[in-house]
Order: sequence, then C-alpha cells, then structure tokens
Amino acid sequence: MNVFNKVTLQNMKKSRTRTLVTIIGVILSTAMITGVATFALSLQSYMVKESMVRYGNWHLEVFDVDAAFAEKLAKDPEVAAVVPFENVGYATLEGGKNPDKPYLFMAGFDTKAFDTFPIKITAGRLPKNSSEVLVPSHVAANGGVTYAVGDTLFLDLGTRQMGDHSLGQDQPYAAEEALQPDQRKIYTVVGTFVRPIFEKRAAPGYTLITRKESVDKSGSCSLFVTLKHPRKAKSFAKALVGKPGYMLNDNLLRFMGASDDTVFNVFLYSVGSILVLLIMIGSIFLIYNSFVISLNERTRQFGILASVGATPKQLRYSVLFEGVCIGAIGIPIGVLAGLTSIRLVIQLVAQNFTTITSSEVPLTMTISLPILAAAVGVSLITILISAYLPARKAAKTPIMVNIRQTNEIKIESKQVKTAPLAAQIYGFEGMLALKNFKRNKKRYRSIVFSLALSVVLFVSARTFGAHLKQAAERSAVDTDYDIVFTTSDMEEQLLFQLYDRFKTVEGVTNSSYQTIAAYSTNVDAETLSADYRKTAGIKASSAPIQLPVEIQFIEDREYQRFIESLNLPLKKYTGPNAKMVAAAKSKDQKHPQGKRVDLFTQSTQRFSIVPQREGTAVGPEQTIDVTFIDKIPIDTLPSQSGAAVNPFVFIVVAPFQWKEQLVPSGTQLNQGLTFSSKNPAQSVKAMEQILKEASVNTTYTFYNVNELFEQNRNILFVVDVFTYVFVVMISLIAIANVFNTISTNIRLRRRELAMLRSVGMTDRDFNKMMVFECSFYGVRALLIGVPASSIISWLIYKGIFIDGSNIVFIFPWVSLSISIVSVFLIVLITMLYAVSKINKENIIDALRDDMI
Repeated sequence: MNVFNKVTLQNMKKSRTRTLVTIIGVILSTAMITGVATFALSLQSYMVKESMVRYGNWHLEVFDVDAAFAEKLAKDPEVAAVVPFENVGYATLEGGKNPDKPYLFMAGFDTKAFDTFPIKITAGRLPKNSSEVLVPSHVAANGGVTYAVGDTLFLDLGTRQMGDHSLGQDQPYAAEEALQPDQRKIYTVVGTFVRPIFEKRAAPGYTLITRKESVDKSGSCSLFVTLKHPRKAKSFAKALVGKPGYMLNDNLLRFMGASDDTVFNVFLYSVGSILVLLIMIGSIFLIYNSFVISLNERTRQFGILASVGATPKQLRYSVLFEGVCIGAIGIPIGVLAGLTSIRLVIQLVAQNFTTITSSEVPLTMTISLPILAAAVGVSLITILISAYLPARKAAKTPIMVNIRQTNEIKIESKQVKTAPLAAQIYGFEGMLALKNFKRNKKRYRSIVFSLALSVVLFVSARTFGAHLKQAAERSAVDTDYDIVFTTSDMEEQLLFQLYDRFKTVEGVTNSSYQTIAAYSTNVDAETLSADYRKTAGIKASSAPIQLPVEIQFIEDREYQRFIESLNLPLKKYTGPNAKMVAAAKSKDQKHPQGKRVDLFTQSTQRFSIVPQREGTAVGPEQTIDVTFIDKIPIDTLPSQSGAAVNPFVFIVVAPFQWKEQLVPSGTQLNQGLTFSSKNPAQSVKAMEQILKEASVNTTYTFYNVNELFEQNRNILFVVDVFTYVFVVMISLIAIANVFNTISTNIRLRRRELAMLRSVGMTDRDFNKMMVFECSFYGVRALLIGVPASSIISWLIYKGIFIDGSNIVFIFPWVSLSISIVSVFLIVLITMLYAVSKINKENIIDALRDDMI
C-alpha cells in the first residue's frame, strides 16, 4: 500500500463520524436504488404471470389462415410456439337483437388450445367432445338470445362471403355480405363462459367453443402465437406474409413494456424517471458534501504533501481511493439492505394480495443480476463523481494557499457589518453569529443548501406519492357490495330460495335483494335544471320531454332504515299513497372529475310514469310523488351490456312490497341479490356450488364485483406501501445529509468556538448564539426550499399527468408544514449534538487547532 493510501485510511479513521455518515449515505442510496428496482421488477413479474393466467400465454392472434401458413410460421426463428384452433364456421343467430352481430361463430379447440387460452366458466363445464359446446354469456346480455345448459342447438354452419372473398372474425359485419352454409351440426350446451378477449368488439359473431381432437388441416384456422421477443410483437405481425388479420394480447404485452398503450408507457416511464432523479439528487449531494467537508479538513495536508513532491494526479487519486473504500463498505451492505427491506415489503404486500384477490399467482421477490449490477454501477459512479469534483478543485489550488489556507476566508470589515436590529433582538451573541455567517458564507451556504435540498426531496417524494395514489384511486371504484347475482327470467320463489342459502355462506357479512323496473315519464322542460337544459340543448319553452326512469325496489327493512337516516317522517313515506324518494342528477360538463348537479329545479315533484320494456309501454300510467335526495341506499344492479347510457341518473327508491302495485303482472324484471363478504372469492365458489346442486336452468349472471375491481385495489395498496417506503428512505437520506453537513461544519469551528469560551462567554450566551444560527439556517433554507419544492411538485404533477386521467394537482400543504417544523427540529438537535461534543473538549487543545 502506498503512502497516499495509508494517509487516506488514517484520515478516515480520524474522522470516524463523517466517514460513518458518508457510508450510511452510500448504504441508503444503494439500498434505495436496489430496493426500488427489485420492487418494480417483482411487481412486473407478478403482473405478467397474473395476466398469463387471466388472458393466456400468447402474444398475438392471427386470424383465418391455412395449415400451411401455420406450419411455416412455427418454423420462424422469432416464434417460440404456435397453437392453432379451428374456424368451424358461422351460423345465423336466430332472434338476435344486435344488428352488428348477427352470427354465432364456432371455434374448435384442442387440448393445447384450452391450455393456452384460459376460459372463465360461469355455469356448467368444458366440452368433452365435438358435439358439446360452450356459449358466451354476452349472447344473452348483448344479443338478447338466451341459451341454458342442456339446450340443443341445430346450426347450419358455413362461411361469410362478399363476392369472391371469405370474411373472418377480424372483419365487421357488412350488409352486402352473405352467409353460405355448407354443413349442419347439432350441439348440446354444456356450459357458459365469459366473452373471450380474442373476440374483437366489432367481430360479427359471438364465439362458441367446441372440442376438437385435432385441428382440421384442410380448413381455416386461427393461431395463438408466442414470440421469443415480445417487444417485437407488433412489427412481427405487420411483417407477416399475406398480411392476415391479427390481434395483440395487449393485456399481457402492456406489463412486458411491449404494448402500444401510450398512456400506460408514458406514465410508467415518467414515474421511473422521477424516482431515479430524486434518488440520485439526494445521494449525490449527500456524498458530495461529505467529500467537500473531507477536503476542507485535509486542505493543509494536501499542501504539505504537494510541497514534498505529490502531483495533482496523486492527490486526486487519494480522494478517489477514499471514495472506493467507502463504496467497498457501503455498496455491498446497501445491496443486502435493499434486498432485505424489499423482501419484507413484498411479504406484507403479498399477504394483502392473498386476502383481497382470487388469483392463485403469488407475489414473490424477483432478483435480476443485471439490475443488481446496474444498482452497484450507479452507486459507484455517484461516489466517484462526488469525490472527483472537489478533488479536482483541491489539486488545482496553489501549494502555499493550501498550507496557509488563505483562501478559506477573504473578506473586508465592511462586509461583516450587521444591522442594529440584530443586536437589539439578540444582543451581542446574535450579532456575533450573524457576523460569523457573513465572514464565511461559503461554509454556511452548504448547510443552507443541504436543508433546502432536504425540504425539496421530502416534499417532492410526498407529492409524487400523493399523485401516484390519486391516479390509482381515480381508476378504483367503490361499491356497496362485493358479490351480485342477477337474473331476468327466474321465478321469484326460486330466487328467494337461493337467497336464503347464499346469505348463510361462510364469509358473507351482509345481504340484500332488489328489483329494477323501467319506466318513462313526460316532464315540462321548465322543470329541468338550467345546467341539464344547457347540456341537452333544451329551451325552457320546449315541448314536454320524455325521460327514462328506473324504480329500485329494495327490502322493506332497508327502505325503512334509509328513510329514518334521512330524517324524513316514516308515515309519509311508508303508508298508503305515500311519497317516494328519488335521486336525479345530471353530469356537470364544467367539472370533468365527475361532479353532478340536480336534474330538476324543485325538491319535490309529481310524475306520471308508464312501465316500459324495450321502449314499448307494457302497462297503464300511474302517478307518484317524489322527494329528491342526493344518494340511494344501495348501488343498483350492473347495467346490461348495450344498454343506453344517459348523461343523467333518475332512480326512484321504493319498498319491495310496492312492486305488486307498480309493476304489471307478467313483466320481465331485472332481479338481483347482493352480498358483502370477508372473502369474496371463497364465497363465490360456495355459491356456485349451491347453484350446481340446485340445477338452475334459467339465465343468470354472477359477478364477483370485488374481483372486477381487485387489480385497481391491489395497485392502490402497492402504491400506498411503496409511497411510504420511498418517503421514509428519501427522508433518511435528507436527514443524513443535514446531520453530516451541520455537525462537520460545527466541528470545523472548534478553534473559533473555543476562543469565545476562553474570553468568558457563558453556556447560556453560547446556546443563545447557536439558537440564532439555527433560526437563521432554517429561515434561509425555507426561503429557498419552500418555493423550490412547490415548483418541483407542480413539475412532478405535470410529469405524471395524463390527459383524460382526471388527476388534480394537490398542493403539498401538509408536506410543507411537516418540513418547516422538521427543519428547525433537525437543525437544533444536530447542532446541540455537535456543540456538546465540542464542549467536552479541552479549550487549550481546541485553540491549537490550525483550522480557522
């Protein structure tokens, strides 16, 4: 080991506190980079695996090709796997209500296809042979045709033709086309399933699935293709010979960073850039300040070494060696600390996932050697940059200037002149502290800058987390129930028998039932609110307007509780000819965040309502009196697919016993059972078993509402945990930075402070001077930090803001308040610690210190 290395190590041992704080800073920096990267990779891995389970392990689907094309594609070096399924043919959907989807499309899956594409069964089972078939549930909801398990289908299957061209599922229905049947098939419905994602919204046929032992090589088939490099999926699809139709599995590719989801990608990269930037800023300045302070302590030493022949290169090497030594200790510990801490965080997150999700995919920590190498590299580069900048400056300083340290303080007497007000407020001690600041602004500037940077880092981290959380909350939906069972053709007696069994299922904490009936009413235009008239383009003098109305019939006990909660007289709203309550709100176009305004001008109103079914009156007109309220007691049942979407809500709430009076006999109603559960996934499985035992053969829909929203809830929870971890680690870096800067600067003033004590300054006066300095540091730091952090918070908001996402800027009032209190507290504690260490020293020894 050469002499410079020995001197460097001795200096590090001598300044143990500064060395330790610097190492801690490196540990925190490396741990943060490692932790953030590993956490992000683990989440990405989880989302990819979970998407494979939900949507299938394929990257693109190729429509309507022949067997020769499939064989050639399978040999492509870019392709990992090709799984075909047979396009059996199209049949007319008799009685279909959707003019854009007039067909049934039959797909033939073999075992490999069933393994590649996950099918969500809602009733029944998978087909076992080519005479059994699965029917998608949206045939009933969107097409208006109901098929039950056990039904027999007689289908004339064929091809869609437009002139000489055959049409496939990727080509929407056209009036000029014709169906040419070429075979007759008989199928038995053995189950229903959720609409497959490979069926495009504009596809002309509802996809039915039967089983095929093998794909017919003489006919048409479609392909599930898995690529070796998913990021090339789109370019690969565009380059296919013959330009066949294709569809990307965006639900999977999105989490591989390979989709065309611009909003998602911009959001992802914005978040990543902001994270890296905040970590790097905090780390660089913490380590940089440490080396600047180290050089302040070693300036005279460098001068002496240079005077005996040390070259600038050797002096720079000495400082860089110190950086390497600190890195050799701090980086490995930081990597281990980052992995350990993030493992604990992932275990916490994983436990939450298992309680709120029905997915069987576990969240586990994924470690990537390239990412760990990158974390080590970034940390080492940060250290070397932080060490090199001040080392280069020290090496360029003349030898005698370093030895005599005449460049430390260059000032004239008029520059330390203080205002009389300072002496009046703080006396001699305050004036002396202010003169000290003016005497060596360079040294004090590092303290003020460190404090300001700490404020900026803390506020920025909190702001970043708040907006990230808001973005997740915007996509989350709250409902009054976790599980809902809906049907429109089940007998009421059977429905209530199922209800009695469902509500006793383990985990169910609350249950209710309701029925939704559709009506219409004519209202005078002048009774509508000005906001709605403006939105709908209606004048007050216009003819009466017909509006759709829904009546929600809820349990009598729920209705009574609801009326009491509104402080309305129970007799007026429950007796004969009683009034009803209704929610009537219109969307306010001036507030895109979802604010709603009243639909009507009056708080009470009389309406004449007519029961409706598919736009046709099915009963006599009746009169009801309504009092308008701001909410309904229970969320209504999910709307049927394809139902008209109105820019307003008009729902009347009534007790269930009034259904016979208001609804004509024989009217088909949307009936539903709703449940809250501690574990919705398990409760749904138990309820599905009850349905199998009951042999229900009517059409129904089972929604695990909790499952529908669980991805958003998972993201919200993850963001919450991540935000707190990130803010805590950034705060630790900021505190370490402040502690290192202030304590070392105070220690560099040993001789100055010892001189004051030697001429009779008491501890009380000394502490008074230090309090003044604390206040001065804090005020100056906040004057810089508060405006800077406010501006950076706005820039962070703009950085993650996505048009249409309805993210509102949150001014960081709370974060700024915490910062203001923390700045003074941290400065005071750090300064008292440093001063207490100095007070324990011998005054004579301190006066002998060569450092000014």
